[in-house]
Amino acid sequence: MSTTDAEAAMRDPKANYDRLQKDVSAVKNDIAALTEQITDALNAFAGKAGKQARQGYRQARDNMDSTFDDMSERGSAMMSAAQDAAGTIEETLEDIITQRPLATVGLALGLGFLIGVTWRR
Repeated sequence: MSTTDAEAAMRDPKANYDRLQKDVSAVKNDIAALTEQITDALNAFAGKAGKQARQGYRQARDNMDSTFDDMSERGSAMMSAAQDAAGTIEETLEDIITQRPLATVGLALGLGFLIGVTWRR
């Protein structure tokens, strides 16, 4: 502010007050506009973040579903294989017992004796 402006301001305080009031109003308007822009930016960011979170959730759920399906299929296959193996072992044992009954009884007695001796200790 030059000396002539200062002198003019001192001579006309109402004009100075009016100018100050206009400046304050302009600053208020600028702050309001800036607040609106920030609010819009935050809303847009929140919308994008929410959308990405929903997509991530859907993708994780789909991955989990496919993993559970895969595990279920593998479990079923393993169960089938175990049942087949048990059936095969049963058939083999039946064949051995049928072919050699005396050897089977001797083996059973021997195992019983070993278990008894071990149990005593």
